[in-house]
Amino acid sequence: MATDTHPLSLPPDLIRLGAAPAGKEAAIREAAQLLIAAGCIDPAYADSMIRRETVANTFLGHGVAIPHGMVDDRNLVRRNGIAILQVPDGVVWNDGQTARLVVAIAAQSDAHIAILRRLTRLMQDEARLNALFTTGDTADLVAALSDESAAPATPATEAGDLAESFEWVVDYPTGLHARPAAAWVEAARSASGRVRVRHGQETADGKTLVALLQLGLRPGDRIAVSADGPDARAVLNRLRATITGLSAREKADAAAAARKAKAVVQGWTPPVSAGREMPVVAGIGASPGLAIGPVHVMPKADLTVPDRPVPLLDGGNRLHEALNLTRQQLKALADDTARRLGPAEAGIFAAQAELLNDTDVITLACQLMVEGHGPGWSWNEAVERSAVRLAANPNPVLAGRAADLRDVGRRVLTRIDPDLRSGSIRDLPGTPCILVADDLSPSDTAALDMGRVIGLATAQGGPTSHTAILARTLGLPAMVAGGGALTELANGTTAILDGQSGRLYLDPTEADLAAAHGWIEEQRIKKAQQEERRSLPARTRDGHTVEIGANVNRPDQVAMALSQGGEGVGLMRTEFLFLERGDAPSEEEQYETYRAMLEALDGRPLIVRALDIGGDKQVPHLHLPHEENPFLGVRGARLLLRHPELLEPQLRALYRAAKNAKPGALLIMFPMITTLREIETLRAVCDRIRAELEAPAVPLGIMVEVPAAAIQADVLARHVDFFSIGTNDLTQYALAIDRQHPELAAEADSLHPSVLRLIRLTVEGAEKHGRWVGVCGGIAGDPFGAALLAGLGVRELSMTPRDIPGVKDKLRGSDLAGLRALAQRALDCESSDEVRALEGEAS
Repeated sequence: MATDTHPLSLPPDLIRLGAAPAGKEAAIREAAQLLIAAGCIDPAYADSMIRRETVANTFLGHGVAIPHGMVDDRNLVRRNGIAILQVPDGVVWNDGQTARLVVAIAAQSDAHIAILRRLTRLMQDEARLNALFTTGDTADLVAALSDESAAPATPATEAGDLAESFEWVVDYPTGLHARPAAAWVEAARSASGRVRVRHGQETADGKTLVALLQLGLRPGDRIAVSADGPDARAVLNRLRATITGLSAREKADAAAAARKAKAVVQGWTPPVSAGREMPVVAGIGASPGLAIGPVHVMPKADLTVPDRPVPLLDGGNRLHEALNLTRQQLKALADDTARRLGPAEAGIFAAQAELLNDTDVITLACQLMVEGHGPGWSWNEAVERSAVRLAANPNPVLAGRAADLRDVGRRVLTRIDPDLRSGSIRDLPGTPCILVADDLSPSDTAALDMGRVIGLATAQGGPTSHTAILARTLGLPAMVAGGGALTELANGTTAILDGQSGRLYLDPTEADLAAAHGWIEEQRIKKAQQEERRSLPARTRDGHTVEIGANVNRPDQVAMALSQGGEGVGLMRTEFLFLERGDAPSEEEQYETYRAMLEALDGRPLIVRALDIGGDKQVPHLHLPHEENPFLGVRGARLLLRHPELLEPQLRALYRAAKNAKPGALLIMFPMITTLREIETLRAVCDRIRAELEAPAVPLGIMVEVPAAAIQADVLARHVDFFSIGTNDLTQYALAIDRQHPELAAEADSLHPSVLRLIRLTVEGAEKHGRWVGVCGGIAGDPFGAALLAGLGVRELSMTPRDIPGVKDKLRGSDLAGLRALAQRALDCESSDEVRALEGEAS
């Protein structure tokens, strides 16, 4: 069959004026018949165009629809072409969408992109577009849409530059996408006059994010940025600084993404195949393990927005309130993401918030309400029209911003009409799959059917999110932050998910699958051997015992922790009682939780950490003041001492629980202690509350998370009963590296010799007063890290339950003298790489 890849052409015989089809399917078949008669497509392609409507909305907006066939049916296209069906009275395309121009497309490659760009520009010229809906001359449509026609005419005064201008060549590696565009808009918004960005003959309002994105700027494009008004020169100076200042950041992000994709894999390594490299989507490991199976991409819930008209004033007020509430929600998300993952990732939410300031979308929604539509329907229609225009952009990064617009639009919509909130996960395939989603809520993750979901990969999220924590608790291999490429995968694609390295390998060969299955079997045998012995104590070959606890936050998690060999709870993070709800829990609610924890443990130790918020853990409903540098601000014990309304109900609940517990079963520790005065003040509060309740004495300990506490451990040990080292925080404070920073996080290694020396200082200080030291940070759950800690003199380790069997097995296979020698060699190392190179000696 002869084919071609020439640009689309529009001869007059492919235009039918004054059509009146009975419905959408009839319109598609009538337009397809024009293409069949012209020899552009096989007759079967008409059915493909009908099928396309069941999986995608081809309504472009403003009365224009662009039906086309399924990608898999491109072989039915004989030659490129378009056909136009003019429907003056309109045909209902979907609910709330009426098409008056049906532009049927037959294209084997991306030849249709040019016509889509012409259509999106044409839709900005409403007068001309409306004229095309009723014209009786096919030449008008040919002139507007044929390959030979120029872009819609724009007056010279509009297409040119404003009074003051400068030129710039786009050097962002991925072109102008939402995050830098949002910064451009922010810099331009304060201008008293107009700001314009021009690329060739196309212009955009520099104060409007959607308009900037629709320019489709790519690397190497030359643009002119201009302004008028009395402050034009100052505005352009500010804009130039913003635009060029982002170049280094954009290049660094692109380089970091490239490094991430090529980074040394810590986990399963695919076999080397001659002449072939397996496609991979790189993200961040969230829960270790290997999963093999078909990908199932969770679709966004289909949404039918009812049109419920209300008085115009009420509708306007409802939209205004929804926009403000959504801005607040996005601000909170951006702040939280900046603290957890860094400013680059937080820019996603800042850019989404900027979309809410797009006057075109808001104006259109208001216009639709004026026409008599309801606020929810009007807003959704306005968002959808803009999103469809963005999706037509030839730059895939920018086309992806349509998803951002729809996402933020959905947030506003559910504020306008709470009944439109989508439900939880559903419609999973009958066979086990790797579930791929844009993101999942903690409740969705907790509700996963483990018989049908063998792995989890999300485009968004971070390794410390509640979703990631739940995945680890469930033992479900998971990766996060895989980006938009994940959700574009085809359902059924065979993949190998490595939750340790955070990689999703696609289309593996038989050799790849055999290697992966072999690795899984090796790990299964090793784990089974460890689990057979998990109930045995962690006693070295020469009789030294290390106590092993579990990090558990709720009573219902205790049974699983004990079944994995946990000998108690070494860390209960009580902030989860505050984070997972919209208000602070009462004293009675906290008491019931602590009582249930103690009952579930049946006399085994429970170490409860007092409320630890601030830094990367914020509780919005507490309305705490914003801090520019929260990791060095009011967090942990500092916050508790400033907020007795948080501290005292928690202590009362704990001491009440202690009255009914076995002696010594409950221990309390305070986070982020820096000074002796903090300990003395907290102990005085404890003594007062204990006396008021006539409760028994409870051992009081502190978290060692800052170098000051480690260095002065010999002083602090006189005033506490035990230490628990939080190695994650201790590492970031010792190395001055935010452990969630996207570029530096890999360097925040808790096995750095300086961190190990601080741990040794803590142990030595505690031993002077007969106190014991535990570790509840990340390296406690790593068998090699646990071996080093035991060699340094740590007596208790607490970790995620799934890590317990492996750590116990490692310690039981060692002797204390060997561990001490290993620890000394680690202390003498000059880098964390040198320390990790000792791993083979940890026996």
